[in-house]
Amino acid sequence: MKIVIYSVVLNQHQAPVADELWEITHHEFAFVELTNLGDTKGGTEDYSGRPYLIRAWASPEANAKAMELARTAKCCIFSGVDALPYQKERMKLGLLSFDMGERWLKRGIMSFASPRLWKWLTAYYLNGWRNMPLYKLCCSSFCAGDHYNMGTFNNKCYKWGYFTKVDNDFEVEAHEQGASTSEITPLMWCARFLKLKHPELPVQLAARLKADGYKFVLDMFGSGDELESTKKLAERLNVSDVVHFCGNLPNDQILEAMKKHSIFLFTSDKNEGWGAVANESMSNGCVLVASDAIGSTPYLVKHKETGMIFRSCDLDSLYEQVKYLLDNPDACKRISKAGRESMVKLWSPANAAKSLLQLIEDLKAGRETSIKEGPCSVAK
Repeated sequence: MKIVIYSVVLNQHQAPVADELWEITHHEFAFVELTNLGDTKGGTEDYSGRPYLIRAWASPEANAKAMELARTAKCCIFSGVDALPYQKERMKLGLLSFDMGERWLKRGIMSFASPRLWKWLTAYYLNGWRNMPLYKLCCSSFCAGDHYNMGTFNNKCYKWGYFTKVDNDFEVEAHEQGASTSEITPLMWCARFLKLKHPELPVQLAARLKADGYKFVLDMFGSGDELESTKKLAERLNVSDVVHFCGNLPNDQILEAMKKHSIFLFTSDKNEGWGAVANESMSNGCVLVASDAIGSTPYLVKHKETGMIFRSCDLDSLYEQVKYLLDNPDACKRISKAGRESMVKLWSPANAAKSLLQLIEDLKAGRETSIKEGPCSVAK
């Protein structure tokens, strides 16, 4: 087997790149699912029939097969502490491997109170992994910095992430016509209504835009603990006429909704690990306006080129970026096209799979990665 990924669950955020790896390796790929969680991210597709899927949790035989692959595969990728038993077995043999994940130190020094972090650090240091061919695939732009602060994976970190489906038949021009059938610009927000997602910011933005005479609607999708308080805020700020609460929809319907909106607001704070809606919105023609504290933002967004970046939790900064887009419709169209193009050419599942194979070959040959941008380029 050429490549094996060990991760908690196979869902719509993992399957697209797994599908590509299955094809590009000529079926020399396996995905080991470690826990019986099901799809927890709103997807409707059933992944249980994927030919490369091994559910280690399902039977002793499947678990034994997963352990044997850890010993024999050309390259293994381990995600999280649930993968540690397989990772420890492989590292005993000193074989080429990757650790894959988001950042550890979201809460700063308080993060060291996490038993999971100490379990992983203990394995790393006590087993001498620092001096082994073990590298990091960073599913957050802040991941490498966290590792360097902990003294782990020095000069061994590479950009990675979550790679959602990219519709190659999607036409940006058709999106522009669909999203701009009137002078009213459609804005979109989609997340669980939680404090870390800051659903109050789009509503406060709407109040300011309305007061300044801009013509727009804001559609907010999702549910959660902060939904009712957000609705009350919309009423209090007198924006219920332009802010619509659309509830939960399956992921495929959310993607269709993105195609009908011009701007996507991504307002989470530093507790957002990656945020796959960033990929999805850009792939479907929205201009992404994203908080600078979100894990995917510095990787995916070049400010005023492929998207817009605002200072986390700063309403003034968010307003400035959206106002720029509303005042400059030609720039909005240009950024939409460039963002979509970056998803197709750089951050697509197909390019991620190809880049991963290139990185593996580079490391096996004892040279630095030849990938200069995007997945598998150096993370700092």
